[in-house]
Parts: sequence; structure tokens; C-alpha cells
Amino acid sequence: VDAMLRLFVALQLPPEVRARLIGLMGGVNGARWQTDDQLHLTLRFIGEVDEARAEDIDSALRAIAFAPFQVSLQGAGLFGDIRKPRMLWAGVSPEAPLAHLAQKIETAMVRIGLPAEQRKFTPHVTLARFKGPSGRVDRFLAANDQLWSAPWTVERFTLFRSHLAHSGAIYEPLATYPDEDHDDES
Repeated sequence: VDAMLRLFVALQLPPEVRARLIGLMGGVNGARWQTDDQLHLTLRFIGEVDEARAEDIDSALRAIAFAPFQVSLQGAGLFGDIRKPRMLWAGVSPEAPLAHLAQKIETAMVRIGLPAEQRKFTPHVTLARFKGPSGRVDRFLAANDQLWSAPWTVERFTLFRSHLAHSGAIYEPLATYPDEDHDDES
């Protein structure tokens, strides 16, 4: 039986940006905060595929070219509502270049036969997930309404494998694009 791989495409965040986000965490009852190595910005969730399909995905991602662009953290938000929150997130701005890159990835995935993504792309960095009731979410959102960071440059994106463990998901980077070996600098 072929092993199935649970994949997604995301941006890795610079250490100083992750440190900034880790520093915000706490004070919300019922929140399961992300760990440093879980912090990322998803560009395209793929889901379960077999190894042959994973190779197709890798080839398709290798063919994507984009001009580097800068983004920064911008505000915080919630999926779900205050009484029944599902997820706390940090926003990222500007959204246009992120959406453009996500659309290139989406087009490449559909071209190789993956089902089209139905949800609108909302660039965000997941900070916490919730199971069941929680408190003080509104206080967290009010406190981090003005969240920001220094800009950083997005030059590459990463294909991750997600392993579900008791402690939560473990995200393993499989490949980064454009491939560093193919840079002109060498």
C-alpha cells in the first residue's frame, strides 16, 4: 500500500517574526497555541496524496517563478466568533502579492488534476486553535489590533508534509522553491 502524504504549500517565517508572534501568546483560556516550528503562512492546502501525485506536485511547483516581494504582520483576527472561536490568527499585509503567488500555485495544482480550492484565499498566520469553549478572546484581539512587524522579503515558498501527532501537527519541510541549488549566485 502506498503511503499517503498530507501536504500543503506555505511560507516559512523569519525567526524574528516567529519570535514576535510567540511573544504574544498567552492569556486566552482554551487556546492551543502554535509552537515556533508550527508557525507558517499557508498558500495552498493540498491534503492527502500518494507519492506519484506528490512528485507531480513537486514538478509543478518547481516551474513557478515570481518576483520577490515584501510583507509584514498586520493586525490579528478570528475564524469563528467570540463565543465559539475556531482559530486566532495574525494578519499579513499587503495581501495582493500573496494572493498573486497563491493563485499561481492554485493554477499549477489544478493543471495537474487536483480539485480547485473552493475557499477564498485569506493570508494569515495561525496562532491558536480551539476545541470547546474559551475566554478572553476579545481581549486578545483588542490588544493585538495594531499588531505589526518590520517587513520581510518573500523569495521562496515551501512544500510541507503534515504529520498528525498527539501533541498536535508536526510540519516537515520537504522542498523549497525556487530551489536554492538553481540560483545564479553559485
